[in-house]
Amino acid sequence: MLKKVALLATVAAVFAVVVSTSAWGSAKAPSHVNAAAAKKIKCGKLRTIGVAAPLTGPASSIGVQQLHWAQYFVKRWNNSKKHRSQKIRIVSGDTQLGVDTAFAVKVAHSFASNSKVLAVVGPAGSQEVVASTSAYKAGGVGWVSGSATRTSLTDGHTDGNRVGYFFRTVPNDSVQAPKVANYMISKLKWKRVYIIDDQETYSQGLANGVQSILKSHGVTVTRDSISQQASDFSSVIAKIPANTQGVYIPWQLAPQAQAFGQQLKAAGKSHVTLFGSDGLFSPDWKIAGSYDSFFPVSPTNSTVLAFVKAHHGNGEYFGAPSYVAAQVEVLAITKACKLGHGSTTRAAVRKQIAKTNIKTSILGFGVSFSKAGELHRQATFGIYQIQKNGTFKPVS
Repeated sequence: MLKKVALLATVAAVFAVVVSTSAWGSAKAPSHVNAAAAKKIKCGKLRTIGVAAPLTGPASSIGVQQLHWAQYFVKRWNNSKKHRSQKIRIVSGDTQLGVDTAFAVKVAHSFASNSKVLAVVGPAGSQEVVASTSAYKAGGVGWVSGSATRTSLTDGHTDGNRVGYFFRTVPNDSVQAPKVANYMISKLKWKRVYIIDDQETYSQGLANGVQSILKSHGVTVTRDSISQQASDFSSVIAKIPANTQGVYIPWQLAPQAQAFGQQLKAAGKSHVTLFGSDGLFSPDWKIAGSYDSFFPVSPTNSTVLAFVKAHHGNGEYFGAPSYVAAQVEVLAITKACKLGHGSTTRAAVRKQIAKTNIKTSILGFGVSFSKAGELHRQATFGIYQIQKNGTFKPVS
């Protein structure tokens, strides 16, 4: 395949963000966060971005992928001779998705109060985006998520107004739900589906969307729910009719989905096929034969191939949109610093993020944003099936 890329020999500096539980336990911004919002800083030869991701906890397998891909962009950027006076460093914050959104809020306050942080990649979960909005906005920080897909995040009112601050490099759930439902109907020919949400609004939104479409096509749908803290699913599994063809689980925690699949099999219902969402595209979920919807990524892209080779064949594809999020922010910072003659503000960086126009990306499409922060060139989701060796094979 590709020759080993020399740039992978160096590792970008990543600094862990340590945040105090007592200092930032609420969404209200401390005064020094507001002060950082207006501060004009000298760009210098080293500029800083934050990465907010679940680096520990039940969703760490996807958060680490996001950090790896953001680091990968920074490595490539920093190793270019033409960027020797425009280097980037990453500070990371652990949001612990699936534990408590308070962690995401703490990270947001930490980044917002650090005037050196010019933009943030993440966070991963839609509920984390909502919870940390006031902190990022108070700090004047623009942030770009590579995985938050809840449709209402960008409508300007349902979950709060983030217009001009929040952007995402993935399609939203108004695209994902029809893709999933239509695959169940047209390809799998399912007539009896059991849907279980995990009581988070991301999950409930997807579950509602798929359920509505299935019912409109005459599919018999039964609805249930579990909490993200659940580990014993016996009572839910007992309620699943024996003639059910598929169970849709749009969850965020892959270890939980794995446990559910194992318990489903132990209960004698291994003939029922599972179908997950983008939040479960993780090596921690490996129930062979299961289906999953996931973000677009171009597997033949030379950058993607180089990443895969450097990671011993593991593409960690869930993190790929975070590479593009980092790319968006670094290009915006570079342009803002140039226009500011060596100095810039967070507002200037946000302005340049909104003006992003990347003709081609590792996701297989160009990247530019609508006023609401959505991708202009709305991509679709792919459908994958888990193989016996745990890999995800594209089937649509």
